[in-house]
Amino acid sequence: QVQLVESGGGLVQAGGSLRLSCAANGGIFNKQTMAWFRQPPGKNHEFVAVISGPGGRTIYTPSTEGRFIISRDNAQNTVYLEMNNLKPEDTAVYYCAARRQSVGEPLITQEEEFANWGQGTQVTVSS
Repeated sequence: QVQLVESGGGLVQAGGSLRLSCAANGGIFNKQTMAWFRQPPGKNHEFVAVISGPGGRTIYTPSTEGRFIISRDNAQNTVYLEMNNLKPEDTAVYYCAARRQSVGEPLITQEEEFANWGQGTQVTVSS
């Protein structure tokens, strides 16, 4: 079981930036695939970005690619989401999630495949 705690959300104007952090406790962090999902108001969870255990592979949802950067510090058991050029449609509760990564498997982006979730952090982008 991996416990996850997000931080760094807040209110920002369109065009601004925020960096979210997710601290992990438990498990072997560098063997966990880590992902960010978000839930906009009134909508379901949607995938944002994922990063492999060692950190060499990433996938982004098209609406965030080029604006968001997912990274991790395995020495600090932390994953980050740097969000730039934020838009009002990025407003959501952002969640980090973890799953044990099997050797050789492709990166997973489906939320049902992630067993461990944080409590979420609110990001609000004003126009």
